Amino acid sequence: MNRRSEGGGGDDCNVTLDADDDDWEWRRKIRSNPHSHLIYRIVVGVVGLVIVVLGLLLVPFPGPGWLVVFLGLGVWASEFEWAQHLLHRVKRVLGTWSARVRRQPWWVKGLVLLATGAAVAAIFWLMFVTSGVPGFFPDPVEVWLKTLPGVD
Repeated sequence: MNRRSEGGGGDDCNVTLDADDDDWEWRRKIRSNPHSHLIYRIVVGVVGLVIVVLGLLLVPFPGPGWLVVFLGLGVWASEFEWAQHLLHRVKRVLGTWSARVRRQPWWVKGLVLLATGAAVAAIFWLMFVTSGVPGFFPDPVEVWLKTLPGVD
């Protein structure tokens, strides 16, 4: 977040960070010129959008979909105050969820792990039903996967 928001002085509600709120000389120089700042904002916005959309496309599949979405949000947060606030809120919610799960008894943690494993298995099953079993699996694994209902 920018220094004004952290220092308790209040937020100035700008859409983008001010040039004097930046710790990096090269970005302060870009932001001090209105034309280069506009071009930079557009580039950061487009790059962040591409990363977020790619991450959202990856979310249903096993892998780092949400991590890619948060990376794109981080790119936006480097330039836009609204994205900084959103990223801060996401971090706070994830921290709260993580702390809440850590305080639970072992059997609740086990249920969360079981539910996560079931969700991952369901995503893999859906992927195999819609696109088939990839050929890179060893033959015994491929034969076993094709015995699952709906998988050809």
